[in-house]
Amino acid sequence: MVPCANLIGFAGQELARKMPKVFGILLETTLGSVVEIILFMVLLSHDEFAVIQAAIMGSILATLLLCLGLCFCAGGIRHPEQEFDEVISEVGSGLLLTALVFGDSPSNSKLTISSGLGLAVPTIFYVAVDGTGLATLPELDEKVTQLSRVASIFLMAAYLIYVWFQAHSHHGIFDAILAEDEQRDRDRHIDLVKPKLTFTECVLALTISVALVTIIAIGLVQEIPSIVEARHVSEAFMGLILVPLVEKAAEHLTAVDEAWDDQMNFALSHVLGATIQTALFNAPLVVIVGWGLGKSMNLHFEIFDIVVLVLAILVVGNFLRDQSSNYLEGSLCLVVYCIIAAGAYYYPNANTQDLVFTNE
Repeated sequence: MVPCANLIGFAGQELARKMPKVFGILLETTLGSVVEIILFMVLLSHDEFAVIQAAIMGSILATLLLCLGLCFCAGGIRHPEQEFDEVISEVGSGLLLTALVFGDSPSNSKLTISSGLGLAVPTIFYVAVDGTGLATLPELDEKVTQLSRVASIFLMAAYLIYVWFQAHSHHGIFDAILAEDEQRDRDRHIDLVKPKLTFTECVLALTISVALVTIIAIGLVQEIPSIVEARHVSEAFMGLILVPLVEKAAEHLTAVDEAWDDQMNFALSHVLGATIQTALFNAPLVVIVGWGLGKSMNLHFEIFDIVVLVLAILVVGNFLRDQSSNYLEGSLCLVVYCIIAAGAYYYPNANTQDLVFTNE
């Protein structure tokens, strides 16, 4: 899957070159998420709801901690300190929980509510109502599913507003920042002279790679039960760590390469853009599609997932606050990600817990 995903990323990057910079990044980020969307849909068809929920959180964590950490480290190797524009970091982090804690702009806090809390509200609702006797377990599950569907509609609306903000109403600001960043590219002279794919070649490459990714995703999902049972790998580790590593690898390599070339605004746009795409579009999309198929897919995450997500956002938000980065901050992001991975590895499966209670 990684080479096929890399082909999607490469063809998307070539296609993005033929468009305005901001729109090109949005298109490239969307095409980079095609692998994730396909994988979610295949998992949905196999009723792997727990893996999807873990993969949603895992995708956000892998992008925020692993990818951003690698970007900071890669850039820090060649440059003592790299700076990025506050517009890129504030608008991106404003759509996450970071602005609520560290942001200075009131508009950022308003945007934060739509994404960070949007994903967490169904879980908070379940925990608040569970055990109060106000609803039976089947009724509570049904209410959480309905709440997730309502939240998904509003999250997708927030994503459309974000796209309009970047691509239309404020595109001039972002174009100027990214154009200046492009001039700092150390490999720019090489990129200007190397052969480019034509529009037709880009479309052909995307068509072939998407078809291959779909076939491989079906095979990958079919292997998940045997990996969980025979290899004794927890579902949390599978969804939170392994699946995102596979489907996000190509996208991460693109961002790391940009950081290596001192294009931190581009790298940060890809990192935050991919995170926002997952939180505001991909996750709600799988809930809406499940709704249409009559499946009870919802946004009721494990408490472990919600807590580590909040911690990850707090860590990243603190590092973005000063609009500069170095390899120390990158290393700390990677350390946090490794600790979360260890926690996911030792997290017990639901079936295992049921078996223990039955034996007792």
